[in-house]
Amino acid sequence: MGPLSGYKIIEMAGIGPAPFCGMLLADMGAEVIRLDRAESADLGLDLGPDPRFGVLGRGKSSIALNLKTDQGRALALELIAQADALIEGFRPGAMERLGLGPDACWAVNERLVFGRVTGWGQDGPLALRAGHDLNYIALSGVLHAIGPTEGAPVAPLNLVGDYGGGAMLLAVGVLAALLEAKSSGKGQVVDAAMIEGSALLMAPVHGMLARGLWQEARGRNILDGGAPWYRPYQTKCGNYISIGAIEGRFYAELLQRLGLEDETLPAREDIAGHATLEQRFAEVIAGKTREEWCAIFEGSDACFAPVLSMSEAYVHPHNAARGVFVEQQGVPQPAPAPRFSRTASAIGGPPPADGAQGEEVLRRLGRSDAEIRALVEAGVVKG
Repeated sequence: MGPLSGYKIIEMAGIGPAPFCGMLLADMGAEVIRLDRAESADLGLDLGPDPRFGVLGRGKSSIALNLKTDQGRALALELIAQADALIEGFRPGAMERLGLGPDACWAVNERLVFGRVTGWGQDGPLALRAGHDLNYIALSGVLHAIGPTEGAPVAPLNLVGDYGGGAMLLAVGVLAALLEAKSSGKGQVVDAAMIEGSALLMAPVHGMLARGLWQEARGRNILDGGAPWYRPYQTKCGNYISIGAIEGRFYAELLQRLGLEDETLPAREDIAGHATLEQRFAEVIAGKTREEWCAIFEGSDACFAPVLSMSEAYVHPHNAARGVFVEQQGVPQPAPAPRFSRTASAIGGPPPADGAQGEEVLRRLGRSDAEIRALVEAGVVKG
């Protein structure tokens, strides 16, 4: 049983950070009920009809309600009345227009934590404007810092805004509010904005910028690929390796493993010599395959790792030993994290099809088979 066993979370169906947050909570043992739409909707990322591939849905149950009907909203409020938290990722005001805003929910459950995640926040000049991860991290100053010295910034997938700055921030906020509700008996709104979350992830970089240790031009700093000892390099076979020897003792071992310890090279603190160092490292590393370098760096503290594809990462010996990845219904995916010594997290089940557990959820609300049939026939619940 995970550490959140006994907690019940209502997740409003959507894409991006709210579903990721719901997966985290479900992995940690919470009962997560996803309220799906009774009608199909354009969510931008259609994985097809097979729910197995919707990894963010794992461990959840689903009921599909028509929230445009009075009966649909009433059923949603019944579920909310029994929940500890609700998470949603709609534009500001959308839940209120459905009649399911914080005040309506607190009227039936005053201890409910109402978790909201948006791109721009619940207020401000951009609050109602559409956007996605790339836009939020652009405005927070994150995107500008990622990419090569010459050329455009590089999109870091949608990891920084949606998941690091959105879902993780929402999860931390919801858990903190749940702890507070235990003593106060009252819920509150958690306003997690991806623009703020992505900015927060850059906190140490802002400190370095203020101290004069960070240049805003890309590719000029230790952590952005500007340092020859902290970046990927291409090998003879066309694959890549990564080196990250920031500390002096690790850098010394890097030189030894590269066979450069006796070669006269610019001092690594000499910024003017970085181009020479980078060229020399690139020449040496290009002379061997990735597998050869893995053998050379075996057991090393030079801060080395091969750059693996996702498929390669599944079978790497360290990942296999740790169980970093698991397989559910033939779909490889990351295992739950973090790990707990007593109350282990686990995947509670495969991702559900929209509305797959609708009848079961309704029965737990006390509805009879006849009442359930009537709700399905009326289009309130998707059968």
